[in-house]
Amino acid sequence: MPSAAHTPRRIASLQPSATVILAGVGELGRVVACTKHCADAVPEIKLQPHTILADSWTANADQIISARPDLVIASVPYQEKSVVEILKCGIPLLGLAPKKLSDIYTDIAIIAGAVGANDRGQRLIEGMQRSIEQVRSRAAGLARPTVFCEEWGKPLIASQAWVAELVEAAGGKFLGAPGKQITAEEVARMDPDILIAAWCGAGDRVPLEKIVAERKWQGTRAARASRIYCVRDELLNTPAPTLIRGLNALASAIHPEVFTCTEGIRQITLDPSSTVEKVRH
Repeated sequence: MPSAAHTPRRIASLQPSATVILAGVGELGRVVACTKHCADAVPEIKLQPHTILADSWTANADQIISARPDLVIASVPYQEKSVVEILKCGIPLLGLAPKKLSDIYTDIAIIAGAVGANDRGQRLIEGMQRSIEQVRSRAAGLARPTVFCEEWGKPLIASQAWVAELVEAAGGKFLGAPGKQITAEEVARMDPDILIAAWCGAGDRVPLEKIVAERKWQGTRAARASRIYCVRDELLNTPAPTLIRGLNALASAIHPEVFTCTEGIRQITLDPSSTVEKVRH
């Protein structure tokens, strides 16, 4: 474990997941700069002084330097221009590129180690694993409906591999290749039982009715059964402990007979003559 004298005291977080992890290990006070999206994932950041920065994709060297950090944490892969901006700051960079839940656990351990909070990091990892296994155990033996979950709409991109793992833990069967582009026609042919949208940066504002109509998904099993949902962006697209809240939302969509309604999920009911929307908190 690094000594206190050698741990970063002023961190610039260009990634909400890093901010969530730092909060989870009790070191949010080290974050002196972060993106506007960090406040969506970690509202308590608003209670302390901090500078708002561009994110990993649109990084600006002058912004970062002005915050005077001694460590920058960002997500990869970046746009080439952004990585140049970060590197020319001359400030140590920790780049994260998780794909699976196991990668996320590694990121938690690395960040916790960097700030001298190894034990708290391990407890955070174990807490996530315990929560996931509890949901998996409750869903075991239930029917496994098929689920298409998307992280972006234009182009249409399936959610990441860690979301696929959470869908499976919640008792569903993930359709499509995680993180890959797919056509609306391919999704229609797969005919999912459940449709879930969690668009990056969109919060809970995905226009569900519009995309179902534009993509001609009205005939899918999901639409006929009114199993079409929006899950808040930060709950599924933040590779950090926030995912447990996303898992709870997924579980309530996949097996509402077992899991109660949770925060961060919205469902629409499609009717031949009208579209009625109800919000689930």
